[in-house]
Amino acid sequence: MRLRSLLFVPGDRPERMEKALSLGADALILDLEDAVAASAKAAARRAVRAFVDMRSADATLFVRVNPLDGDFIADDLAALDGAAMAGVVLPKAEGRASIAELRRRLPGDYLILPIASETPRAVFTLGDYDGVDEHGGLAGLTWGAEDLPAAIGASTSRESDGSYTDPYKMVRALTLFGAHVAGVPAIETVYPDLRDLDGLAAYAARGRRDGFTGMMAIHPAQVPVINAAFSPSDAEITHARAVVDLFAANPGAGALQLDGKMVDAPHLKAAQRLLALAGV
Repeated sequence: MRLRSLLFVPGDRPERMEKALSLGADALILDLEDAVAASAKAAARRAVRAFVDMRSADATLFVRVNPLDGDFIADDLAALDGAAMAGVVLPKAEGRASIAELRRRLPGDYLILPIASETPRAVFTLGDYDGVDEHGGLAGLTWGAEDLPAAIGASTSRESDGSYTDPYKMVRALTLFGAHVAGVPAIETVYPDLRDLDGLAAYAARGRRDGFTGMMAIHPAQVPVINAAFSPSDAEITHARAVVDLFAANPGAGALQLDGKMVDAPHLKAAQRLLALAGV
């Protein structure tokens, strides 16, 4: 499953769900949590279930449910029982215990994408997802930069220039490494400035540079920018193939030269990962 871009769509806006199918996102996240007011949640559940039942064959569909310790989760899971969705986005996840609890309450062969950094306790469980699902049922690991500062009374997670303050740089890094320890995709969090597509492109490029393989989006205009950022270029693919071919032609070699530069085992591993990301 390719997850470069995951587009949030409010669960109480079925007309937006239908439109989102044609926007090029690798997956849609039908949102029952933050995007839906309490008074609209019942209608949103009905709309999401109807859309999943009708369109699950046409797109990769995830549903973001409400937190496990909240008042809405029981009704969310009842509405989704037996649905043909690809998976569930779990907010305020706190390590393997949260995954086990969700699986207990919603049986089925569903992928789970934890938003793994939204509470203070969650930060201390970011390395807890290794081996959490031996059948490969985690879609990835992602993080958020909004709920955590609110939870601890911080005024913001960002500097005046939009960059993260030190605590949230740390949380981002721990999510990245936690995902790789667990052997699942690291999914970058949203970019909140809907009008700043150049800033989004730079942010997504830094994410891919650092080891993220995809990113969540909150507006349709962000999808093509994110897809481009997380798609290897032709030049990158050509170079990666050359590295792989060079080692294939020299079995047992520890270090080789390519275009006047040394390449060794880490370069081979990176090249193989890039080709896998590109699907070639």
